[in-house]
Amino acid sequence: MFITKETDYALRILRALADGERRTAVSLAESEQIPLQFAYKILKKLEKGGVLRIVRGADGGCLLTIGLDQITLYRLMQIMGEDAFVSSCMRPEYQCQWCQAHNETVCRAHLHLREIQQTLNRELDTHSLQEIFFGD
Repeated sequence: MFITKETDYALRILRALADGERRTAVSLAESEQIPLQFAYKILKKLEKGGVLRIVRGADGGCLLTIGLDQITLYRLMQIMGEDAFVSSCMRPEYQCQWCQAHNETVCRAHLHLREIQQTLNRELDTHSLQEIFFGD
């Protein structure tokens, strides 16, 4: 599992908004070194995910709607639509060729990978972005 560039950019945006100040997409893109079109796309996903609010108009900008202590990296990855599976066999729709060839319902590797996946998910969901960014 890797954090995609899009989630990395989302992390940068959220860190920049942590001070509670309203910022425009342009200023966020410039200060966080994010391509502007990518910043717009990410901001829309974050707004849809309930993390921030986009205010339009002359005094517009972006504001956090929740504290960073209320969102985890796991949740952010979900909002961004990121694939957090350690293996493709973790996907519910996955059809294992080995299992089909050996007339098995599940392979031993899948069982171990599922345990790893559950541990990873718990760890990603344990630490808030506040803790990750600022250590508190």
